[in-house]
Amino acid sequence: MEDISLHILDIAENSVSAGATLIKITISVDTPQDLFSVEIEDNGKGIPEDMMQKVLDPFVTTRTTRKVGLGLSLLAQAARETGGDITVRGANISGTVVTATFKMSHIDMKPLGDIADSLVVLIAGSPQADFLFNYIRNGNSFSLDTRQIKETLDGVPITSSSVLSFLKKYIQTSLSASNNEVL
Repeated sequence: MEDISLHILDIAENSVSAGATLIKITISVDTPQDLFSVEIEDNGKGIPEDMMQKVLDPFVTTRTTRKVGLGLSLLAQAARETGGDITVRGANISGTVVTATFKMSHIDMKPLGDIADSLVVLIAGSPQADFLFNYIRNGNSFSLDTRQIKETLDGVPITSSSVLSFLKKYIQTSLSASNNEVL
């Protein structure tokens, strides 16, 4: 995958497939510490105990539709190429937490990519799930919670094109303000 937002999209889609109704996505940027991290936490069915040791192996998957599971292994590779790492926590019925850290200044650091697009794809493709997105950059932060948005919409589907278009622009503008730069 060419950028981190696509890794986030893939893992969050796996969370939805695992029955998660709430997926928390947190991106933290700490420029003085040269640290970029992504955490994706869900309340899905979790990872079976016997799979936990093999979860980063690209040739192991719980899916029956294919014999490879590249998502976590590719994210691990991307993180490790920068001097970072990945952890996966959770078991059976307790959900899963995936945390990837990256050294930002490393030449192999992938760009974040279009996180607004990735979030809108998740929201549009999984209206039954809720997403809590947090972006923290050197003390500036932005949060988006689809539970609050759905409540505010008062019956208007979150998947309507006008709502999705608004959300994309809102996310882009808010991230730009948090970054204090144009995305």
